Amino acid sequence: MGCSAAAAEPGAPGGLPTSFDSRERIARPDLSGLPRLRFLTAVDFPPFNFIDQTGKLAGFNVDLVREICRELELAAKCQIQALPFADLRESLEKDAGEAVVAGIAVTAGLRRDFVFSRPYLRLPARFMVRSGGKATTVAALDGAAVGVVRGSVHEAMLAAYFPAQRPVPLDSPAAAMLALKEGKVDAVFGDGMQFAFWTVGPQAANCCRLLPGAYVSEAFLGEGLTIMTRKDEPVIGGAIDHALLSLARSGRLGEIYLRYFPVDIY
Repeated sequence: MGCSAAAAEPGAPGGLPTSFDSRERIARPDLSGLPRLRFLTAVDFPPFNFIDQTGKLAGFNVDLVREICRELELAAKCQIQALPFADLRESLEKDAGEAVVAGIAVTAGLRRDFVFSRPYLRLPARFMVRSGGKATTVAALDGAAVGVVRGSVHEAMLAAYFPAQRPVPLDSPAAAMLALKEGKVDAVFGDGMQFAFWTVGPQAANCCRLLPGAYVSEAFLGEGLTIMTRKDEPVIGGAIDHALLSLARSGRLGEIYLRYFPVDIY
C-alpha cells in the first residue's frame, strides 16, 4: 500500500478518518446468550489507558469499550481490566477475557492465532517545522534538512515517499524535536501523535507547528489501532466491528477522539 494523506469520512468530527465504507453494512450478531464481555487493556499509556486522579482506569480505549458495550446493549455485562502489556496475549489465550484493546500491532504471526477488528484509529506520520518558518506545505521542504529517527519506520517512509528531502538521522524522537527547536534542521518527520502533543507542551515553548498533511501507510505504519479477539469466538469479532461501524457513523467515535486529542493529529 502506498502513502496517502489521511482523509475523513464526510461529517466525521475532528477530521477523524474511518476504515469503513459509507455504504457498508455489518449485521449485529445475536449476543443474548453471552454471559459477559470482558475487555483486557494495559495501563500507563496515555491518552489511551491511564489511572486518573481518582484512582480509576480512564482513557480513550476505556471510553471506547463503554461505547461499544452500550451499542451492543451489553452495558450490564461489560467489564474492562488492566494488565501488564506483556501478559495480554496469554491472558486472552487462557480465556481471561474475550477481547484485547491495547494497541497491539497486527502482524502476520498474530493473524494466524487471533482475529483483529477494523482499525478504530490510525496513527499518521507528520512533518513539523519551526513556527516562524516560511514553509506552509510539504512541497516547500524539497531539498531541506529533515530530522528523522535513525533506523525507524519513519526514516524508511521518508526515503520512500519524499526522496527530494535531505534526511538527517538522529538518535531519538526527543533528539529530533530538540534539533528542530534549536534550528539544526529545517523540519522533522515522525509520529503525528507525539508531535501534536509536544507542540503544545512546555518543552516546545511554542517553537514549532505541524505542516498540513497527515500521512498513513499500512506498509510502514501498520493497520492502526484494532481490537484483538480469539478465532474460536467469531461472533464477538463481528459484533465489535458492527459496533465500531455504528460509532463511526453516529459521530460518537469522533467525540471520544476529540475528548482525548484536543490537538488534532490529522
